[in-house]
Amino acid sequence: MSVVVVPEIVYPDSDGERMAENDLQFRWIVTLQGGLDAMFRANPDVIVKGDMLWYPVEGRPDLRVAPDVMVIFGRPKGYRGSYRQWVEGGIAPQVVFEVLSPGNRAGEMRRKHAFYQAYGVEEYYVYDPDRVSLVGYRRDADSILGTAPVASGYVSPRLGIRFELADELVVHGPDGKTFLTYMELAEQNDAQQVEAARERKNAERERQSAERERQTAAKATAALEALRAKLRAAGIDPDAV
Repeated sequence: MSVVVVPEIVYPDSDGERMAENDLQFRWIVTLQGGLDAMFRANPDVIVKGDMLWYPVEGRPDLRVAPDVMVIFGRPKGYRGSYRQWVEGGIAPQVVFEVLSPGNRAGEMRRKHAFYQAYGVEEYYVYDPDRVSLVGYRRDADSILGTAPVASGYVSPRLGIRFELADELVVHGPDGKTFLTYMELAEQNDAQQVEAARERKNAERERQSAERERQTAAKATAALEALRAKLRAAGIDPDAV
């Protein structure tokens, strides 16, 4: 009796494609992923991934896409080589972002939109950093991932972040804090460290000044007590003087 060996289905962690085609696209992918990850850092059941392959259907390793950034609510944080939806309780990423580069093609973007429409994405944003253009799609009551008006000041229903469009895209968290690049965060951290050092130095000066005042007051009190002692020794009541 022969045994039929069913080959194991492999779901690769990489599709061999580059994460980004230029510095501008890379900077925005990292800024969005990092800003969202930091925003949800205290929530153990929200994961934010960048350039990770998402497999929505078991047994179909050919059916996959790697959003530039995706946010999944209802799944625990932790390492994943890829996001296999059937392993994750059937939960699809609710929000995805794509950051365009000059190499993106209209046909490719249409395929991605169709993929996100078919597999349950609630909100889908496409940012073109070269044109400073943001296009949004939101699933409606008829389950259609249709165009959502993304003007300056628009707030994502699911994420609560606010988009501002000026010379470039500016993203504000629900707490009003702006998403920053790595360099901006480093500069902010340096400034905070300088300010903290200044505050420590000022606090030390105040402590030393207070200590000098205490010592001066103690010396004055000791001198006064010495004088009172001399008066009493001379038979004079210091309180009567």
